[in-house]
Amino acid sequence: MDHRPVGVFDSGYGGLTAVRALRRLLPEEDIVFFADAGRAPYGPRPVEQLRRMAVQDLSLVGSFGVKLILAACGTLSSNASDLLGAYPLPCVGVLDATVRAVAASPESGPIGLIATEATVRSGAFVRALEKARPDRVCTSIACPDFVPLIESGHFEADDPAVAEAAARYLQPLREQGVRTVLLGCTHYGLIAGAIRRFMGEDVRLVDAAACAAETARDLLDSHGLRGGHGTLRCLTSGDPEVFAAHLPLFLGENVPAEILSTPIMEA
Repeated sequence: MDHRPVGVFDSGYGGLTAVRALRRLLPEEDIVFFADAGRAPYGPRPVEQLRRMAVQDLSLVGSFGVKLILAACGTLSSNASDLLGAYPLPCVGVLDATVRAVAASPESGPIGLIATEATVRSGAFVRALEKARPDRVCTSIACPDFVPLIESGHFEADDPAVAEAAARYLQPLREQGVRTVLLGCTHYGLIAGAIRRFMGEDVRLVDAAACAAETARDLLDSHGLRGGHGTLRCLTSGDPEVFAAHLPLFLGENVPAEILSTPIMEA
């Protein structure tokens, strides 16, 4: 048994969907989650700055004596995967976890990736997918309006603002006959209903948060690191009251959690 916590971080609240998936798979694990809301969004930032921020985020979460880190940020996972891989603890990034899930699938046909501007600009997801599944064509589309919509409470499938944004961004994927859509930002699982409604019920959605949580579970099992008491400790560089208001939405339940404030770091 290893009672050290699992560390999770993201640029904002979307990483809580990975926490939600972890709690369902591993209810006994203690979790430390850091939301760098004071510096969000990460998507428009240049890659050099993102890589510095990745080092800072890893260091902060690692300082809590964690046994594994889940980088629940597609932007950092695609722009700093080498830094995640070099960290001296088991570290899961949503990019590798999601690509493995697609590579293992027997499905064929075009793939669509939707993600932040920086994730799409990096090309890392597409390169990894082309290497893993050279038989499938991948198209990537940045969807910068999704995160602010979700964080302002617009996420229901029949919400007109969400439906309009989904149609605007996803039309090219529907025209290409995409059969698999990768949700490359951990926020996007919350609008899966709107995405599925526009793309069609038979289109498979691959959720980066769920894939990363499953990979984290497998790593904990393979390293013999399971154990804990099911506690949740949260840190944010943003407003703790705003963070607390977002917890039920992103976790899907009212979970007792310790919420701490941490200073905004220099990017």
